[in-house]
Amino acid sequence: MPPPDTAITVHLDDLLAARGLTLTQLAALVDVTVVNLSVLKNGRAKAIRFSTLTRLCQALDCQPGDLLRYEP
Repeated sequence: MPPPDTAITVHLDDLLAARGLTLTQLAALVDVTVVNLSVLKNGRAKAIRFSTLTRLCQALDCQPGDLLRYEP
């Protein structure tokens, strides 16, 4: 569940399950620590770099909108 001050939700769990990947495998593919991906996955990230978002989309074969959603 996202913190109450944000309306952006992260759907990394869904994408990982659909691709048959673990968080550890994804971290290695995108060169980001498991801890940082976990922060993102659990909705606790305050920001994400476009370069990281690009690598995530490449590794998961998805669009940014598949990963992040605005839910008022």
